[in-house]
Amino acid sequence: MIDDLQNQQWQTRRQFLTGGKHLLGGAALAWLNGQMAGAAGSSQAHLPSPHFLPRAKQVIYLHMVGGPSQMDLFDYKPKMKDWYDKELPDSIRKGQRLTTMTSGQARFPVAPSMYSFHQTGQCGMWMNKDLLPWLARKSDDICWMRSLHTEAINHEPAIAAMQTGNQVGGRPCLGSWASYGLGAINKNLPAFVVLVAVPSNREQEQAISSRLWSAGYLSGEHAGVSFRSKGDPILFINNPPGVPDDIRRRSIDGINALNEINYRNLRDPNTHTRIQQYEMAFRMQASVPELTDINSEPEHTFQLYGDEAKKLGTFANSVLMARRLVERGVRFVQVYHNNWDHHGNVNGRLPSQCKDVDQPCYALLEDLQQRGMLDETLVIWGGEFGRTIYTQGNLSPTNYGRDHHPRCFTMWMAGGGTKGGTIYGETDDFSYNIVKDPVHISDFHATILQLLGFDHERFTYRYQGLDQRLTGVEPAHVIPELLA
Repeated sequence: MIDDLQNQQWQTRRQFLTGGKHLLGGAALAWLNGQMAGAAGSSQAHLPSPHFLPRAKQVIYLHMVGGPSQMDLFDYKPKMKDWYDKELPDSIRKGQRLTTMTSGQARFPVAPSMYSFHQTGQCGMWMNKDLLPWLARKSDDICWMRSLHTEAINHEPAIAAMQTGNQVGGRPCLGSWASYGLGAINKNLPAFVVLVAVPSNREQEQAISSRLWSAGYLSGEHAGVSFRSKGDPILFINNPPGVPDDIRRRSIDGINALNEINYRNLRDPNTHTRIQQYEMAFRMQASVPELTDINSEPEHTFQLYGDEAKKLGTFANSVLMARRLVERGVRFVQVYHNNWDHHGNVNGRLPSQCKDVDQPCYALLEDLQQRGMLDETLVIWGGEFGRTIYTQGNLSPTNYGRDHHPRCFTMWMAGGGTKGGTIYGETDDFSYNIVKDPVHISDFHATILQLLGFDHERFTYRYQGLDQRLTGVEPAHVIPELLA
């Protein structure tokens, strides 16, 4: 055993400060709360209990990286036809800050959508039915939100805000909060899995960092586990050649025994996380091969999702895998689809993007519905912000570009306790400002937590002396009109 002096010398600064915090305030906290507060991030911390019965037990979040153009897909603005190539009025822009990509433009000419729109379903949702004919069939099952807004105007902080509730990195993402709050369903699979789909058009992709599925200050076991589209789904998931399972088991037992000794000496909570990760990796050796073998799916499944579902790494393959994951008890599946950053050549890129996602999104909802899973599975679709009505770069009646626009954008949800056929929120004729029922991303997060069974104001985690929460310190509100 290491003596006390060595133990003190080996402590990190964070561990020392954590220990000091407990020495100074532990007695008072124990007296007030009836128990000693654990170290920040400890995997031994008791999982919180839902505040009420969850409507959604699992989540599939489909994030369109780059920011889809709301006025070309869901936010129909017929009056813009009369504004073609006219200057965006100052009364509409209202001094909004611009990105460096368009701030130097001499003009901000209006670019009406080149696409035709049709009303769909009993709800009457206007959609680009030419590019999204499959999804249009599900309009009455979808809860449409046309008034999302955020403060972030560039990709990295905007995606961070959408995923973690804060533009600054280092916070837990939504999937990690779900894992922390509800725990795992299947002990042989992670609670939180990430899939990164490869778009058919790769003209202008954004970087996707593993920070987006980080557990932040939560215990590391709540971080997302990224499944690869090619080769082994998880690196080193299989035994090395010549190493049978019994030797692998004995090796892990030996490593875990050493880690337990290390934990007793240093009390580093990350050591317990490491032990759990070794155990999970061993259990996944048996469960992952069956999970990722889509050849077991009947042919009618591939007819539903489309032929692309058979190709590893496509969006269709990823959403089919997402269904297989939640079917086997994964709590939260995050799917990223890139190349929605349409600064130019909208007509050359948007059709291929929609073709990637249209039939698979329809198929996912239909598949979950047929299996009786949609009522308890929340499906989310959207990007980190919207696009501008004015063009970036050259303008013609059949092509243009659009810059980032955080003031209003469209997202949708389905299943999991949401109210299908709802159309919530309105924007002005330019799809530039919200005129009715705004939904800040914190309100969006509060509503998702409500569906998962948590009051967002009471769903907290003690870190650095504060009760941290996904929705932050600014007021946030659940949107009851979105709930069934």
